[in-house]
Amino acid sequence: MPRPSLELAAIFRRHGPAYRRAHPLARHQLRLMRAIETCRTAALGGHVDECGQCQHTRISYNSCRNRHCPKCQSLARAKWLDSRQAELLPVEYFHVVFTIPEQLAAIAFHNKSVVYGLLFQTAAETLLTIARDPKHLGADIGFFSVLHTWGQNLLHHPHLHCVVAGGGLAPDGSHWVATRPGFFLPVRVLSRLFRRLFLSALRRAFQKGWLQFHGELSPLNDPPAFERHLAPLGKTEWVVYAKPPFGGPRQVLEYLGRYTHRVAISNQRLLAVTNTHVTFQWKDYRQPHHPKRMTLAAAEFIRRFLLHALPPGFQRIRYYGLLANCRRKQSLARCRALLDAPGPALPPRRKDYKDLYQALTGRPLDRCPRCLTGVMVRVETRAPYRWPARPPDTS
Repeated sequence: MPRPSLELAAIFRRHGPAYRRAHPLARHQLRLMRAIETCRTAALGGHVDECGQCQHTRISYNSCRNRHCPKCQSLARAKWLDSRQAELLPVEYFHVVFTIPEQLAAIAFHNKSVVYGLLFQTAAETLLTIARDPKHLGADIGFFSVLHTWGQNLLHHPHLHCVVAGGGLAPDGSHWVATRPGFFLPVRVLSRLFRRLFLSALRRAFQKGWLQFHGELSPLNDPPAFERHLAPLGKTEWVVYAKPPFGGPRQVLEYLGRYTHRVAISNQRLLAVTNTHVTFQWKDYRQPHHPKRMTLAAAEFIRRFLLHALPPGFQRIRYYGLLANCRRKQSLARCRALLDAPGPALPPRRKDYKDLYQALTGRPLDRCPRCLTGVMVRVETRAPYRWPARPPDTS
């Protein structure tokens, strides 16, 4: 894929200093902005490679490796997918999405760790409970969940993507219980249990004093007001939907590559930046085949992007049921035995960044890009410098 002509880093470098002067930011938001601004620049240091045949030199600067940086996700995604290949089973896979109502999005924004955690917890409990019910599947299932907090217009829209194997182990572990072809679980049943579990968990969090309300939400500090705010939500239908099944494991991996390490906006969607505004492409799902353009004031664009900065240490990909870390190895071995599916012949070789780069681009990183025959050898390492100071003079 060709390098985008405009990058998020360029927008942050151009408009970030003014935004930071005008708006108080949390430390993790400041770190996020500075990581993106300095990613793959001399500020982070790097190294110089030289071709042993034609003496062509190449300077490579280090990546910031911040999970919100668009430039750092390709290798992270490839590494994650490589480790998932051994965990896929030869069955259909389903994609289930859980969304909380708009009235709760503001509460989630001011209480990210708590409410996002409740979203993971209650969505997982919903899937596990309905799947174990003999009226539906009657089996223990395995899945992982990925948190996204944005819509195409960059506004705050928390929702959870769950990727679930089409079947599970019988309660006694004696046989594999498969779903009906093309059908996982009834979404209306999932929606109503999810609604009940989430509202109950949110009320408990409020009673324990885990929620904070500021600004326009300050009235919700009063228990009766908080209850009045939640009451209508128990009577509306919440959005839970299942997308068509992926098919086999190969389709799953291709699809997961687009979801697991996605950030709020990719560099490919950025169209233009001026001294005052930023223009980007977005998809209106009411007209999905007609991409649209949106132009925002630069400060508003940065504000919307920072809405999606996750709290430090918050895990945005989590595993449940048969894929839970404490039982994954044994559960997958049992599933393969029941499905008569061979396991990995050998433990997968741990790939370094050169292997992953070649897998992504089809080009070996240590091959000279000029003569195409020589090998690039590292001849110099360049130390990072303290940003935003200027790099040391090496002339």
